[in-house]
Parts: sequence; structure tokens; C-alpha cells
Amino acid sequence: MISDHFRLAVAQLNPTVGDVAGNADLVRNARRKAAEEGADLVLSSELVLAGYLPEDLVLKRAFVRRCMDAAEELARETADGGPALVIGTPWRGSDEKVYNAVVLLDAGEVRAVRYKYDLPNYSVFDEKRVFESGPLPGPVDFRGVRIGLPICEDIWNDEVCECLEETGAELLLVPNGSPYWENRAEERLQVVVSRVVQTGLPLVYCNQLGGQDELVFDGGSFALQGDRSLAFQMPQFETALGISDWKRDGETWICEQGETVKLPDLDEANWRACVLGLGDYVKKNGFPGVVLGLSGGIDSAICAAMAVDALGPDKVHAIMLPYRYTSEDSIKDAAECAAALGIRYDTVPISEPVEGFRSTLSGLFEGTNEDTTEENLQSRARGVILMAVSNKFGHMVMTTGNKSEMSVGYATLYGDMNGGYNPIKDLYKTQVYHLAAWRNENMPAGMLGPGGEVIPSNIITKVPTAELRENQTDQDSLPPYDVLDDILECLVEEEMSVSEIEKRGHDRALIHRIEHLLYIAEYKRRQAPPGVKITERNFGKDRRYPITNRFRDRS
Repeated sequence: MISDHFRLAVAQLNPTVGDVAGNADLVRNARRKAAEEGADLVLSSELVLAGYLPEDLVLKRAFVRRCMDAAEELARETADGGPALVIGTPWRGSDEKVYNAVVLLDAGEVRAVRYKYDLPNYSVFDEKRVFESGPLPGPVDFRGVRIGLPICEDIWNDEVCECLEETGAELLLVPNGSPYWENRAEERLQVVVSRVVQTGLPLVYCNQLGGQDELVFDGGSFALQGDRSLAFQMPQFETALGISDWKRDGETWICEQGETVKLPDLDEANWRACVLGLGDYVKKNGFPGVVLGLSGGIDSAICAAMAVDALGPDKVHAIMLPYRYTSEDSIKDAAECAAALGIRYDTVPISEPVEGFRSTLSGLFEGTNEDTTEENLQSRARGVILMAVSNKFGHMVMTTGNKSEMSVGYATLYGDMNGGYNPIKDLYKTQVYHLAAWRNENMPAGMLGPGGEVIPSNIITKVPTAELRENQTDQDSLPPYDVLDDILECLVEEEMSVSEIEKRGHDRALIHRIEHLLYIAEYKRRQAPPGVKITERNFGKDRRYPITNRFRDRS
């Protein structure tokens, strides 16, 4: 029994969805380290044994059984007298329904099971498809301490925590699977403050770390005292084991000792999210590295820098794929970028395949004028070559299109949209420029790339161009990116009407044109590779529009 003190370990781990044995080993190793620190209890994140989000894996009976078997094996290991465990796992109840559960493992047994009550069904979440909602939970008894175990969404409304406080909980320990987007850490803090104000109880927030397809879980686990003061703050974007000491104070508990780290600012957080998402996607899917076309432009340059920060220079292969419209400046800039990053750099001219396509199609195209069809042959030839290199050597092709271009369809299907993953898919062009300049002046913790100027300044300052025809610039087809991005943020992030956007000073005809381009590019976006979610409304899991869609806002 615990008298008036106990030591808590918060395990901020990076599980892999579906790797139940590997995830159990992560918990096992965290428990071993916690035991060395004298911890009494180890708290881990939501569905840590399954990895979060498991999506329809939960519908597989064998998968749920494997997770439960792993939990029961970990329970047996607690018979050694070491720390107890609080872990998240899918759990099939006696009613044969599957729940998002948290289990308390201690003294060789599964001592308690609690089910998630409030299943999220918005944004990237659709838990109601695969889980059953549990009843309102009561606290569990841990060696004489009454602990409430709400799960993630359970604290975003007041019902669960109110029930736990009314039924005698002394402390709230919350396993979470909360993905990153801009300013998300502040949102979480405000939610936790609300629950602490409501209940008067201290609350420990344990979040998952790591990339899972389009989502990045940023960790940032923390705790608030019952008076709303910060008890401890763990880092974002890195695994960690946080140790804190707790002392009984009447009917509640006070954290006596816990480390507090400073969280990164928005620029660093966005950069590290892109790097973590890309790195985990490559490593968890077993690719030996990445290959990308390095054009001398800003998008491919920043993607190369992110790849080096995520994987190291030896796992990044850049290829320049020049054609007659490729400028000497672009060739020079790409070579300098590759040299600054220390990556392998090859040149593969595309004249022969492009001219071969043109010759093959000359009969069919006879009597027509050249247009974007011939321009796109260049992009598609580059895509074929990069995929061939990927097939031969196993490296994943990185896609390098930004959110602005993907919004309006300024990209070529089966050309520059080829690839397995895109770290800047959810960054607008203006954000890309800003982050490129930021990275040249900053070296975030944990990055594997070099410091200093890794993206040549000429790449950042020159006029953007796809170089698919003579003297082409992006602004031949698009408005200036600061204008385009503001309109797109209004349409995509805010769902504002044309009239509302016009009041911001934008031309009405231009807004209608951008809205039209946004809608007709939906079919392209459906075929695009996944990429890191940075904004609150990314293309894919968040913003879900029909491909066939004749609606246009004429307000």
C-alpha cells in the first residue's frame, strides 16, 4: 500500500501501428527504466499496444486478441514487485464488443479495466466506426490511491471527469493519442485547465509520440496541479520518460518534483513535425532511404533538407533531371543545395525520353498546337525515371508539392505527384519560403543534417518557376503566392464565403477562379500520396469534398 507518497513515470513512447510485440517491448523497457528510478506506477499513452490510430485493424478479431494477450503477459510480469502499469489497448468485453480501453496491471494481474466513454467522430477521428462507447467510469484503486483514468477525448467534455470526481477520484491520469497541428499544445493546455478547474483534481496528460501515416503525434506530455499550476512539462517531438514525485494533501495529491522543459516555437514545431512524420514513415515502412528530384526550386530543396534532418545524408539521393528549359541557375542551385546537405547527387537528362514520347504521339497530335500536354510530358518523364530508381534500389520517392499548388491543381498526375510521401503537403507556399529561411538560421534539436545555410539563398529569393517552357514563371498561371495563400486559407481552413473573402480586399473574379480550381483539382488530390498534417484542415482526413461537384458560391 502507498501511504502518503508515490513516484510516477510517464512513458512518452513511439509505437508502430500493428507491431503489438514491438510496442509491448517499448512498454517493457520503459517499465525497466522506471524501476531503476524507483517508480511505483508507469503511465503510457492511448492504445499504446495497438499503436494509434489503428483504424479498421480493430475489426480484426485476431488483432484485438493479440493486443489483449500482450496486456495479460505484461500483467504477469508485474508479479516481480516492480512498478504497476497503466496502458491503453483494444479490449473485447464480456459482451463481445470491442472497446478503446485502459488497463491497470499490478501484482501479476489485470487489476482494472476502464473503457473510453466519449468516442471522437470528427476531423481525423472516426472511432465510432470501430469501437463501442463504454459506460461512465469510476476510479480504480491503485495501492490505496483512487485514480481516475479518462481516455483522451473523455477530458474534452466535462461529463467523464465530473463523474470521476463525484465517485472519489483523487488524481486523474489521462492516456492520449492527440495528433499535432499548429497551436495544438495550447489547445490541450486550455482543455486540461478546464478539467482541473471543474474537479479541483491534479491531472497528468500522457501523449503518444511519432508519425503514423499523415498524422504526427508530438508528445509534449505534462501535468497540472490541483491549483492549475504546471507540475511538469515533457518535451515535444522526442521520446521521454518523465519522473515525478507525488505527495498526498488531504483528499488529493501534489506533485513535489517534476522537470519542466521549454516547448519549441511555432516554426520549430512545424519543422520538427514534418521531419518526424517523414522519418517515421520511411523507417516504419522499411525503406532504406529516399530519392527525390532536386530541381533547384524551393520545394524540392526544403524537402531534401527535411529528409536529411530525418534520416541523415547517407539515406538521401537527389537527382537533377534537366531538359532544354532547365536554366543554368537551377542546375547550379541544385548542385549547391546537394553539396550543402552532403547528399548523393546525380544528373539524368530527360531529353531522350521526352523526345521519344513526342515522336510516338506525333501522329495522334498532328494538326494541333503545343500546350500543357507537351509540358506535362517532361514532368511525367521525370516521374517515370524516379520511380525506376526506386524500383531498382528500394528507396522511396519523395513527393515535393506544397499545399498551395495541390489546392489549385498546379501539379502533374503521374509526374511530379509521383511518390510515397510528401513532408510539405500541408504547408502553403508562403510557409515553405518562411521555413526554408528559418532552417538556414536555426538548428533544431535532434536533427541529423548540418547546421548553417542548407538551402542556398538564391533558391529562396529567385522567382518560382516550373521550367516547363521558355521564360515560364508560376505567376503566369497563378496570382502572387501571398494573395493565393490568403484566399486559400479562407476557402480551405475557414470555409468562408466569396463575399466574406472579398471584404478582405481580394478581387471577386479571382476568388471565383481560385474556388473553381480548388474544386476541379479534387480528383488529383485523391490520388496524391500522404503527407504530414500541419494545419487544422489538411487534404485527406480533414477536408472531405466530393470529386463530382457542380456547386459554386455565387454569394
